[in-house]
Amino acid sequence: MTDRDENHIAPLPSRRAVLLGAGAVGVVGVLAACGTDTPTGAGSAGNGGAPAAGPSGGGSPAAGASGAAAGIKTTDIPVGGGMIFAKQKVVVTQPTSGTFKAFSAVCPHQGCLVATVAEGKIGCPCHNSQFDITNGAVTQGPANKPLPSMNVTTSGENLTVT
Repeated sequence: MTDRDENHIAPLPSRRAVLLGAGAVGVVGVLAACGTDTPTGAGSAGNGGAPAAGPSGGGSPAAGASGAAAGIKTTDIPVGGGMIFAKQKVVVTQPTSGTFKAFSAVCPHQGCLVATVAEGKIGCPCHNSQFDITNGAVTQGPANKPLPSMNVTTSGENLTVT
């Protein structure tokens, strides 16, 4: 080693840089933990709120260029319950046999994605707001606005949400 190498000391990061870096890692970890690309939800009230299986056919519904959620089968949506398609930010419910409803999965309270469909209610995990599966109306706050309705069309066994 030469004198020049011994006298060269790499600068240490500032305390601020270390704290900012640690904070960024924490934010990325939280965001990764909050995201999901798999459909979730619960069927009828009798399943205890367990996540429903994904759509048949081995894949999640595809979002078309127009933002439509397609590839949802009528048989995927339980009567008296529904499914949440987190990637498309859509909730599809079947309050009564053959009647399908669709809503935005974004809670109007603070923008969290709803996470459950059970016992006739769509539930937000952030502050426990609840919404009716028939019309998206608030049944329990703190949300004070309903889930926005979306159009759902049926073609045979297929549903498309726009």
